[in-house]
Formats: sequence, structure tokens, C-alpha cells
Amino acid sequence: QVQLVESGGGLVQAGGSLRLSCAASGRTFSSYAMGWFRQAPGKERDFVAAITYIGESTVYGDSVKGRFTISRDNAKNTLYLQMNSLQPEDPAVYYCAAAQSLRLHRNDYDYWGQGTQVTVAS
Repeated sequence: QVQLVESGGGLVQAGGSLRLSCAASGRTFSSYAMGWFRQAPGKERDFVAAITYIGESTVYGDSVKGRFTISRDNAKNTLYLQMNSLQPEDPAVYYCAAAQSLRLHRNDYDYWGQGTQVTVAS
């Protein structure tokens, strides 16, 4: 299995940027497609972005297209989410997750991190 630990969350002004990181350990990081999800209080855990094993393909949720960028560095066993133009609807706990292939639904992911909080001040 793989262990995942997110970092980089915090408080940012609306319109600002944050970069989240997800450090992986355990089984080979490059064996997994990776995704980011987010969950606001009282809401379901929603898909944000996903990336294939070596990063050749990415997919984004409609609400973050053009603002967020997912990337990975397999040499560092790390997944990233660059978040630009943060908006009042973006605050949530952000989770990284690992799957056997590129997936958009949370139920298809096998391993999860503990999450990191993102707060946007308007």
C-alpha cells in the first residue's frame, strides 16, 4: 500500500495562490494514478483533478479548470496542486488519493491522505 501526507494548506486572500503537496511513501508512487479531492463542511467529497502515472494526462473538475494545475514528481514521490485565483467557493479540506488508473470518482480511489485545510478570506 501507499501512505499519503498532504501539506501546504492555509489562509489566503481571495485571488491569491497556494500550492499543495502530497508526499507518498510505501509502494512505488509511479504505480498509481493520483487525484485531488476537496470536501467543504456539510458537503460531499468532490473531484478536483487527477493525473496519470507519469503525468502525461490530466483532468480537472469544471469549477477549477484554468485556475488549478495538478502535477507530480515521481523522483520525489510527490504530487502537487497549484491553486491560483482562489475564490470564496474554494475553501475545503483538500485530500490527495491514489488509484489504479485515472479516475474521477472518489469511490475508485484506494488510498487517501488525512487532508489539509484551505481557507480563503474574501
